[in-house]
Amino acid sequence: MLMGDQEQTQLAALNRLIAAIAPTNRFYREKLATAAALNGFASLADFRERMPFTTKADLVRDQADYPPHGSTLTYPDTSYIRFHQTSGTGGRPLLWLDDAASWQWVLDNWKIVWQHAGARAGDTAFFAFSFGPFLGFWAAFDSAVQLGLRAIPAGGLSSRDRLHFLLARRPRFLCCTPTYALRLAEVARQESIDLTDSGLARIIVGGEPGGSVPSVRAQIESAWPGARVVDHHGMTEIGPVSYSLPAESTVLRLIHEAYFCEVLTPETNQPVPLGETGELVLTTLGRTACPLLRYRTGDIVRPVATIDAPATAFSLAGGILGRVDDMLVIRGVNVYPSAIDAVVRAVPGIGEYIVEIDRRSAIPEVVVRIESTSLDDPVNELAKQLRATLRIRIAVKKVPSGTLPVSEMKARRWKFLSATALP
Repeated sequence: MLMGDQEQTQLAALNRLIAAIAPTNRFYREKLATAAALNGFASLADFRERMPFTTKADLVRDQADYPPHGSTLTYPDTSYIRFHQTSGTGGRPLLWLDDAASWQWVLDNWKIVWQHAGARAGDTAFFAFSFGPFLGFWAAFDSAVQLGLRAIPAGGLSSRDRLHFLLARRPRFLCCTPTYALRLAEVARQESIDLTDSGLARIIVGGEPGGSVPSVRAQIESAWPGARVVDHHGMTEIGPVSYSLPAESTVLRLIHEAYFCEVLTPETNQPVPLGETGELVLTTLGRTACPLLRYRTGDIVRPVATIDAPATAFSLAGGILGRVDDMLVIRGVNVYPSAIDAVVRAVPGIGEYIVEIDRRSAIPEVVVRIESTSLDDPVNELAKQLRATLRIRIAVKKVPSGTLPVSEMKARRWKFLSATALP
């Protein structure tokens, strides 16, 4: 079968990567030797058939066996100038290093997100987060600077001070998580601040599902009049992977020129047809200093054809639907965090919330605990909508305002109960 231009480009990039890493990258030299592919692959189909997967568990174990950074580095430690660390929401955090060239590869991919969001030199971008070891916003910040944007860091501030700082600067772009965009809007409501004239044109969100969920996006855009939500996703160990377009707000376009992307059925490892759900598996076609080949991301996605793109390109409908290890089967129904989030955000008057899952009995029991932001009690309406949407009954309970945690990074909304439960 003849390969299209995109496949030929991806295969050439893959084999260049392998030629660069095979001599010195201990982790992948062993895997490539097992696949009899130290000299590369004849086709992408050959790659899919012979190349073993890489999992997060593999990387965690490798960093434990070869501390502190593992054996995945292609070059000597002294070549690496950037240090980052995963959030650790799924277990032990991974440490990740980049040399100058691989860090530039990350920034070049983030520039694609900026460009499709409509950013141009001279614009101002506001970063509403505290700078820690997480990669995402460092990459967003550095790439913005390279594009000629005025990048404003807003770490070390309370949400109230951060909001006032933003309004004083009147940036065109705001970067944060979907949750934190809503949190800043809630602070504005509490202080009777009208956000109609904030100056924002785009709110670039990431770090958690939501930006591609219609009800979440609508709530953010309603809270920030005049601003449009742009979604994207990535991973510290992978880099920036996708972006949304204003005309395709519920779809994430993958950066196929930088990644070889697969969506597989977790149980069988077979490709899923377009329109069905599976696990996203990614290969970095650059980032030579710290590559990942056939990395099982754990993200559940639904691939769909990409408009005006090669036939082998696909996008992700609804963004990241959930995690393989987050999916719950409740009375025979598969439930993902994004599904509950979509229902919660469609009901007015709800602020923070968490979902408690009690697995101590044979059938998991689920309770959604919410804080109300209005005089009307949204408990009954949310319970009604959850049942209508998910076709199962889920208990909803209201807690006093300020009870639930607020996060400017990834919101940890799923709470698995063991010995004790909240009252």
